[in-house]
Amino acid sequence: MKEIGQLFLLLGCLFLLFSPIVMAQEVTEDFSAWLELLREDARSAGISEKTLDAALADLVAPEPRVIELDQKQPEKTEALEDYVAARVSQERIAEGRLMLRRYRTWLDRVEQQYRVQRRFLVALWGIESTYGRHAGTRPVIPSLVTLAYNTRRGDYFRRELLEALQILDAGHVSLARMQGSWAGAMGPFQFMPSSYSHYAVDADGDGRINIWGSVPDALASAANYLAKAGWHNDQTWGRPVTLPQPFDRQLAGLDTRLPLSRWQALGVRRSNGAALPRRNLQASLILADDPQGAAYLVYDNFRALRRWNRSNSFAVAVGTLADSYQQRR
Repeated sequence: MKEIGQLFLLLGCLFLLFSPIVMAQEVTEDFSAWLELLREDARSAGISEKTLDAALADLVAPEPRVIELDQKQPEKTEALEDYVAARVSQERIAEGRLMLRRYRTWLDRVEQQYRVQRRFLVALWGIESTYGRHAGTRPVIPSLVTLAYNTRRGDYFRRELLEALQILDAGHVSLARMQGSWAGAMGPFQFMPSSYSHYAVDADGDGRINIWGSVPDALASAANYLAKAGWHNDQTWGRPVTLPQPFDRQLAGLDTRLPLSRWQALGVRRSNGAALPRRNLQASLILADDPQGAAYLVYDNFRALRRWNRSNSFAVAVGTLADSYQQRR
């Protein structure tokens, strides 16, 4: 009996020793099969074998770091007020004012053509990449392959991956230059490949749509996106407000839209205590997680910002940063 027990112990040790190797081999085999199916779909979409070989040849397994980052997105893990405070810093405000002066000529042209106020474009630039300094240095294709292979939002990232391969195949950017965030977002405004395909434009007239290296192209592409998302150039994004106490918090949320006159009647006021604007605008109330925290009335342009990134925290941060450029120092 002692010998049988030792045998089972030995077999158990061998299983523990080799099971990770077996599992890794199974993942690799599954990934290779999945990658071949992806190649078939890409070929059907008209992407050349040359592009597929260059983009996919060296990929042997998903990247664990990309999955890890996908599970720690700040829009989902940080409270609204913490998210905004971390991004609307004095340094970012000062640099945004500098960008407004430095690119005045191009911002004039873009604002006139697309009817999007320049302060919102520069604020997007600041929130997305700190005015281009943190646009990402990860190769886009491996990141998108990893996220497409993962099951959480695999269908979405598979579509983005095919769009990225189309961009490469069309020669808009080289494989080495196609860098971005862990999620495959590219350039100073962090365009996903599908956003590039639908909204990116050649503003500087050099024959290339270069959101990676051309500030005019990047600014115009962002403006084109917001314009087509329903932007109103005669409105702001929203405003911080104060609420009477007590207040029915069930009125909060984007599903409730009331005219400003109705919010005024309910006791909602500007943050300085003044009455709300006398405009025929529909607005929704956004609240921080803390019952004593910030409150915002938001308009259609807030919803356009959420088309860009479906996060209330993100849209509030962009709007707050845009407003800060106009405030006195």
